[in-house]
Amino acid sequence: MTTFTPSTPAEVLSTIQWAAAEESPLEILGHGSKRGIGRPLQTEHTLDLSTLTGVTLYEPAELVLSARAGTPLAEVEKLLAENGQQFAFEPMDYGPLLGGEPGKGTLGGVLASNLSGPRRLKAGAARDHILGISAVSGRGEAFKSGGRVVKNVTGYDLSKLMAGSWGTLAVLTDVTFKVLPAAETEVTLAIRGLLDDAAVAAMALGSSAEVSSAAHLPERITARVAAGHLGSDAATLLRVEGFGPSVVYRTEALRNLLSKAGPLQEIAGEASKAIWRDIRDCVPFADGGAGPVWRVSMPPSEAHHMVMALRMQAAADAFYDWQGGLVWLSMREDDPEAELLRGLIRKYGGGHATLVRASASHRAALPVFEPQPPHLAALSARVKAEFDPKHILNPGRMAPTSSSATLSLSTEGAAP
Repeated sequence: MTTFTPSTPAEVLSTIQWAAAEESPLEILGHGSKRGIGRPLQTEHTLDLSTLTGVTLYEPAELVLSARAGTPLAEVEKLLAENGQQFAFEPMDYGPLLGGEPGKGTLGGVLASNLSGPRRLKAGAARDHILGISAVSGRGEAFKSGGRVVKNVTGYDLSKLMAGSWGTLAVLTDVTFKVLPAAETEVTLAIRGLLDDAAVAAMALGSSAEVSSAAHLPERITARVAAGHLGSDAATLLRVEGFGPSVVYRTEALRNLLSKAGPLQEIAGEASKAIWRDIRDCVPFADGGAGPVWRVSMPPSEAHHMVMALRMQAAADAFYDWQGGLVWLSMREDDPEAELLRGLIRKYGGGHATLVRASASHRAALPVFEPQPPHLAALSARVKAEFDPKHILNPGRMAPTSSSATLSLSTEGAAP
């Protein structure tokens, strides 16, 4: 096996041109923090972008940042924090869940997997904040899309097309994101002791106070968050962010609105941030094991019904984010989870299920990403043929190479 480690976009281009000429597949890799997501790859060569690093433009006053695709996300977030700014979409760190080190994700990987976190309710995902890219297609052709300013895009917005493509269409070399000021104040209001159905109703009520995040941790999950500081009772969490007086006013409005829902607890500052980091990174299921973990996006009003029906037929732990529209599920390999889970999702309003953690043999045997209906599969095949006709970029990661559905709608790419 050969590992290519380009440090410039020109070296990336020459490597892919060689691979295309030789029809030799490549595994596209940053620091490998998300390597365990998707079907296992069988490639002879690896394109390692971990040395393609560096912030190339940062203008805080213009709210724009550009960097090489292999730049560590942790490094960029530190720079932003020093200037009172952030990625508003709050990108998840998959490292802990997949048994790796935290902070190893790259900026290119953020877009390729279309990451988002609990603030998705308000801010959207990575695709909603990308301004421009430079990339190399599987044809060995360099191209650019977008730019370094917030503007309407003329023609095809290829930057957004890369979101959720998991390195199967092109190799990103440079990315430009919009950044935003970080909140001055953060407060989380926790309603204690609610069952799943009551929690969903409470989260819906709370949205009138402009909450930026809403999650529910059932009783057996709560103690696994924030080093157990929340205790063991179920916690329905509503986060309020912004200027100090606004946060005080909206938190009080929430208290009045939810006064009859259950016991209320207010959590502020670093304690609040720790809770939402753990929810973002699925820490309750980051137990060092390789048991299957699923990420399900579906209508918030139906998700708890689906979970209840699932528990009648399989052993499953669950907690909810995105006001109930995102369900994290921990299951067992001996359960027929893919067929059962996706059948229940269809029954209860539809949605998307992605297997984000499992052993290599388990991932090889199941459709990891949500299977596409025929018309979308045909469209995906045409897009793949335009960008990577010889299937040299992460072949088979999203679907078997014999299948036409080589580009899929992942949970990260689905609307909440």
